[in-house]
Amino acid sequence: MSYKEHKTIYLSGPIMDEHEGHARQWRSTARQLLEDKFSILDPMRRQFIDRQVDSANEIVEFDLQDVRDADILLVNYNKPSIGTSMEVFYAAHDMGKFVVAFSPFEFQNCSPWMVRYCTKILPSLEGAVKYINTHFGIETN
Repeated sequence: MSYKEHKTIYLSGPIMDEHEGHARQWRSTARQLLEDKFSILDPMRRQFIDRQVDSANEIVEFDLQDVRDADILLVNYNKPSIGTSMEVFYAAHDMGKFVVAFSPFEFQNCSPWMVRYCTKILPSLEGAVKYINTHFGIETN
């Protein structure tokens, strides 16, 4: 039995101005659902503090490095977020990466930019995970 190499998923979503528990909770759930088949890059593993001048450039550069290192972005599109939008645009437009989002918004209420640059937007984290597993899970021969 041979296995296809693990793909890497970056967990993109609001952190700044997000209740810290929520920013961590969905990522923890995603990790539990995906880590047996994928490598996970979680920006919450770093201990930077938003709005500190000496951290701002590091926060952005580390997040962009994670986007570069990832094969797929899993995006929590639960509210407008400049950082999340920038990561999505960079991944999809500049790097041609696959971007799977989950969102409580109906299509009509989604930003046209998110609709354009997310490859797929699903209504739940579980639906997004199922989609990723179906299309990118480990293949066996």
